[in-house]
Amino acid sequence: MILFLALCFVGIAIAGFCAFVIFWPLTLVHVRDKHDALSRQWGEGAFLKRQALGWLLSGRYRETADSSLTGLATPARISLLVIFFALAMAGLLWLWSVTL
Repeated sequence: MILFLALCFVGIAIAGFCAFVIFWPLTLVHVRDKHDALSRQWGEGAFLKRQALGWLLSGRYRETADSSLTGLATPARISLLVIFFALAMAGLLWLWSVTL
């Protein structure tokens, strides 16, 4: 049963990854089109750059007065947090099953 729950958390992480792959590129395109300074700061290929992901995870997108950016970045942030949480829970459940 424990491994089944761990597998369910892996499925949740996959769902979070799917949401992240949808919303994060849309956010990056919006930043490229509307926020030149931020886009130049990250450079090309910001999809997995630490600086861009840190900006997303810290919620600094709220500092801009752009509601469209907030509307795109918030689901990307939530999905990234879901990925981290679900994988951590799956790992903990797996460790628990090994120790039992």
